[in-house]
Amino acid sequence: MNPSISLLSTLKGHQGAIYALEKGPKAGMVFTGGSDKLITAWDLNTYQNLPFLARFPSPVYSICYVPEYSLLISGTSSGAVHLIDLVTNTERKVLRHHTAPVFDIRYSMLHKSFYTLAGDGTLALCLLESGSVTKIRKLSDAKLRQMDLNAEETEMVVASGDGDLVFLEPTSLEIKRRFKAHEFSANAVRYHPSGKMLISGGKDAYLKVWELEREFHNLLSVPAHNFAIYKILFSPDSRLFASASRDKTIKIWDAGTFALQTRIDKERNAGHVNSVNTLLWSEHPDCLVSAGDDRSVLIWKVQ
Repeated sequence: MNPSISLLSTLKGHQGAIYALEKGPKAGMVFTGGSDKLITAWDLNTYQNLPFLARFPSPVYSICYVPEYSLLISGTSSGAVHLIDLVTNTERKVLRHHTAPVFDIRYSMLHKSFYTLAGDGTLALCLLESGSVTKIRKLSDAKLRQMDLNAEETEMVVASGDGDLVFLEPTSLEIKRRFKAHEFSANAVRYHPSGKMLISGGKDAYLKVWELEREFHNLLSVPAHNFAIYKILFSPDSRLFASASRDKTIKIWDAGTFALQTRIDKERNAGHVNSVNTLLWSEHPDCLVSAGDDRSVLIWKVQ
């Protein structure tokens, strides 16, 4: 049976496009950030604002919460990376190692590091303890949009604006291999929960599945959307994954068969009226959160 979709709530408060979603310290808490230069917090249980607000000099493009350090890391359009201590609600440090928007931030407790990815084509490795930058690697002359670490955190992959997927060793940032995955920009990438495959999405609107054990054999290539794909995200139980697009839609896919399960749009579901920029799948409560250019945060029940 295909999953049923219901809109639980529409959260409004941002005065500009929303680019970033991230889980917070409490169950059901979500951070949002966008072009109005704010990060705010929401309670998915009550659909209300929480008493947290952070202002920045530039629009917020990415957010990463590190619970082990009570640290909120935000990347902005100027290339600055802000480290906020959530215990004291103070800014611990500002890093300025990028010269273009910071599109993605990930962290690894195994390596005690976090990674920042930017529009200047660089990937940076930073230490969680000190917040200092230890390595910067230029990967492309094009924008770098999204990255992911495999389950063992022995490898990372970066989606590049030149259409490549670039694979690196997480501590040295040594490039292990790269290949052309999309005709135009590769925007989104995720390791499959099985560890045997990789899913990518691009400006070409194609969703592609790659077999890791067969030297990146293209298992599947689907014209999934009408415009660029911006986000790919697996559900907490790994049975489904969602894709978000500039075409204003979200699509839900079976993670085992890769068959399309359902489409979320304005006409059928009172969905977004502009580009869907980002997604977050919350375990508590069990819901899918989406946000985009229409300044709205939509909470979906996927059942």
